[in-house]
Amino acid sequence: MWHSWAGSEDLYMRRPEKIEIVEELRKVFKDSGSVILIDFKNIDVPDITELRRKIRESESDYRVVKNTLALRAAEGTSIEEIKQYFEGPTAVAYSGENIVGLAKLLRDFIKEHSGMSFKVGVLDGQVVSDEQVLSLADLPPREELLSKLLFLMNAPLTQLALALKSPLQKLAYLLKQLEENKSQA
Repeated sequence: MWHSWAGSEDLYMRRPEKIEIVEELRKVFKDSGSVILIDFKNIDVPDITELRRKIRESESDYRVVKNTLALRAAEGTSIEEIKQYFEGPTAVAYSGENIVGLAKLLRDFIKEHSGMSFKVGVLDGQVVSDEQVLSLADLPPREELLSKLLFLMNAPLTQLALALKSPLQKLAYLLKQLEENKSQA
């Protein structure tokens, strides 16, 4: 007897490989908290292969997913807030540590491939628009931001040390002058 899978989503989801994909994606959505959705059309396989290689090198990941599976995986996660964007060809890019680096990499790739664009993102559980993802890509690298922060935190302490040192220097100079005056007298 022939069974139609159309209209029978529960039977469709019982296939072990589909269930495994949903569970993997759910883990990514819960653990990562930062995800970028990408729309893609008319991209060659060699270009996508190159993009995947670059993304792996940046210690991030990229997956093309069936929207129905992604929607199942998004249930109960912060990604559920962007479920309306899982339409048409959708790729999911995510990074646990360096979402800014991933956004830069994707922005540069998208500039060279007109068939791709940002749809939306989720950054630490907050929904960000495609324009905000582009702004994120314009941020300096994490290391540079941390060094600037350290400089800014250190500056008041340096100024305090100089301010405290200045009167002591003046006092030492004054005492030296007094000593020279006594020795001359």
